[in-house]
Amino acid sequence: MHYWLMKSEPDVFSYDDLVAKGKAEWDGVRNHAAQGHMKAMCEGDLAFFYHSNIGLAAVGIMTIVAEAAPDSTDDSGKWIAVHVAPKEKLARPVTLKAMKADPALADMAILRQPRLSVCPLTKAQFDHIVALSKA
Repeated sequence: MHYWLMKSEPDVFSYDDLVAKGKAEWDGVRNHAAQGHMKAMCEGDLAFFYHSNIGLAAVGIMTIVAEAAPDSTDDSGKWIAVHVAPKEKLARPVTLKAMKADPALADMAILRQPRLSVCPLTKAQFDHIVALSKA
């Protein structure tokens, strides 16, 4: 199993929107590095749903339910998307500020490449963020 952090602007598509839909295509990603991460995703992988721009926090956990396939919002056929489903809302959001301040997360990709919309996490990083949400 692999672990990820995936960003979405909550005024465009929020974790609550995902919960309401039950399943969604994670589309519109137009960065080659982020696309590479999405291509590496496997069904059953877990990802944090991170609210970017507004909130700047991990707010929920989702499951990858369908692996890379053509992005339905891309007419060129160049880009891929994955499908995700909500798993659980975090007990409390874990902010970017809290992540930056935590030495256990110092090597996290989102802190080194803050503009990247899809980032890998280690199991230890994933578990630590879950623990922070419960603290």
